[in-house]
Amino acid sequence: MPSLAVAHVREQGVDLIIAPLAADFGHKDPGTQRAVIAEIQLRSRSAGLAGTVVPVWDGGGGRMAFIAPRPWHPFFSSLDLGTVRACVNRELRW
Repeated sequence: MPSLAVAHVREQGVDLIIAPLAADFGHKDPGTQRAVIAEIQLRSRSAGLAGTVVPVWDGGGGRMAFIAPRPWHPFFSSLDLGTVRACVNRELRW
């Protein structure tokens, strides 16, 4: 049974589901990335979690890579993977 640890947070009045993924996520083609995000979004809703899914991963060179709506780029640029991992508070299972 697959599972994924996520951080379900409310930031500036907006619910976010931050999903730490393996570093190779950044090397997948955009279609595959969108499919993974859609799957996590579906599983999150099924688990009763509201919010936008934002995948994050090790982008190399000590930086965290992410796919987020443009207005959220400054917020996510200020985070690192250690901070995200410390905020993990839910586990999705399916």
